Amino acid sequence: MSSLALALAVRDSNTMLRRNLLHARRYPSMTLNLLLTPIMMLLLFVYIFGDVMSAGIGGGGANRSDYIAYLVPGILMMTIGGTTIGTAVSVSMDMTEGIIARFRTMAIHRGSVLVGHVVGSVLQCVMSVVLVGAVAVAIGFRSTDATVLEWLAAFGLLAFFAMALTWIAVGMGLASPNAEAASNNATPLILLPFLSSAFIPVETMPGWFQPIAEYQPFTPAIETLRGLLLGTEIGHNGWLALAWCLGLTVLGYFWSTSKFNRDPK
Repeated sequence: MSSLALALAVRDSNTMLRRNLLHARRYPSMTLNLLLTPIMMLLLFVYIFGDVMSAGIGGGGANRSDYIAYLVPGILMMTIGGTTIGTAVSVSMDMTEGIIARFRTMAIHRGSVLVGHVVGSVLQCVMSVVLVGAVAVAIGFRSTDATVLEWLAAFGLLAFFAMALTWIAVGMGLASPNAEAASNNATPLILLPFLSSAFIPVETMPGWFQPIAEYQPFTPAIETLRGLLLGTEIGHNGWLALAWCLGLTVLGYFWSTSKFNRDPK
């Protein structure tokens, strides 16, 4: 790609990014609904189940502050999964409402439409994580043992994980016949955290269920983020989390671009 073509691609991608951010600002109801879910889950598990869950995990007396520290990394990852559902719906709406057909007739870089969706979604994920993290700090979450380098690594992991799930969500949106189907197809992105170590350790689950919880993308990502924020051991989870992020990004990218570049029937 020549420098001129690259400059045009960047310009068109920036235009599509602004379009998607304006669209999200004008129709905030879906973003708010997806954001309220992790906040409600955080408050529910801390104030309703916190004492019981902390006693069960620790094997001793109830300590709600310890459970907050355990819970927050999983809730932050859940926030990313929930936010990307909006991306699948938005992409599906673009495909079914005719705007993509209009874009195909214009002299714009073809891939800029998808890039705008992906970058816009990642930015929304980051903002959602910051808001949920602020609520977590307000109710008692502290990360006093994490170094500056660990904080930067945690932020990088959250952004990488957001990009990976966004590309998968874009593919789901392109493969769905309508917005409702896109929302249903993307539901596993918010359900998988419930089947991970977000709320309880994997070793406390039934033996037959442990492989399901362990060998999925959310568990190693949550364990890595938990280790970075709390200054605990990460073990092999760091490499597994990066492998999942890379694999999902590549899979989502090629799936999305192949679906998008296919000529409409």
